[in-house]
Amino acid sequence: MNRAFPIAIVLSSLFLLAYFILASNGLILSFEPGLSAGDISRWCERVSDGIFREPSNALSNLGFMVAGLCMFKVLSMGPTDQKQHNTFSGLNKLSMLYAGAAIYLGPGSMLMHGTHTEWGQWADNLSMVMYIIFPWLYNLKKMGRWTSERFLVIYFSIVVIYGYTRWVYGDDLGIGLDLFGLSIGLWIISETLFNFWSPIFRWASGFVGFVVAAAFGTLPSEILSNPAEYWWVVLFWLPAVFSPQAPRIKRTYNPWFFLGMGSYIAAFTIWLNQWSELLCNPDSWLQPHAIWHLLSALSTWCFFKFFRTEKQKKHNA
Repeated sequence: MNRAFPIAIVLSSLFLLAYFILASNGLILSFEPGLSAGDISRWCERVSDGIFREPSNALSNLGFMVAGLCMFKVLSMGPTDQKQHNTFSGLNKLSMLYAGAAIYLGPGSMLMHGTHTEWGQWADNLSMVMYIIFPWLYNLKKMGRWTSERFLVIYFSIVVIYGYTRWVYGDDLGIGLDLFGLSIGLWIISETLFNFWSPIFRWASGFVGFVVAAAFGTLPSEILSNPAEYWWVVLFWLPAVFSPQAPRIKRTYNPWFFLGMGSYIAAFTIWLNQWSELLCNPDSWLQPHAIWHLLSALSTWCFFKFFRTEKQKKHNA
């Protein structure tokens, strides 16, 4: 494990080298349907005929790779498995998975914005899901007393199933489900339950999901009036089902959790308004979607620092 940091650097460098070679020879480049060089992409930036179809939007994904590599560096300076006081104090299977998922957000999104291929879009969606399912599954691990091995089996089972169904059936997986969006809700639900666990609130925690949905523009009235479309709200109770006990650890939320949420909310606000006259300039290197990437990368680092605040509760010491 002590070689994880240099291995991560080598793998990241090999990806960039492979991309440069393949793209320079035109082997991985395409255009999205209806677009050609000189047109404006879905994400505001003008389409290029170079090795990156959207240069700024593609290169900004280096932020994720830098953030993840910094995580590996910090973890490599921590204690060994036997002496770790929390999961994120040093290198282990779960901390390396989080850092690796943060890194992969970079290549995944770069393949989409760089190549304009269908498989690049798939790689981007897969990278987003590989990152966002980690926090809520990690919370369930703590409240369900899962072993690391059980966590990894569940995590990779979801990744494999998602990867297959996303490729075959498209964004909604053939069942009208946005797993990335749902996972944001499951993270907030599970994080709330993590802090306020009780036998009663355990089963009431699913209602937090309706608050999260409303914050993203889907009101409870709309959900209740279209149960067939919004069937997935029943999954708001997944944390309740798999969290039979209060966690034995506590976390410090100020400043890192709030900084992570703040940077993501700022990023999402820019994402929502990237086509506005104020933000969208197709020929500028300062692209709103690129800023979305950089702020999102910052949020992964903030949440990493947040998880490192975990400590055993005194009565469990």
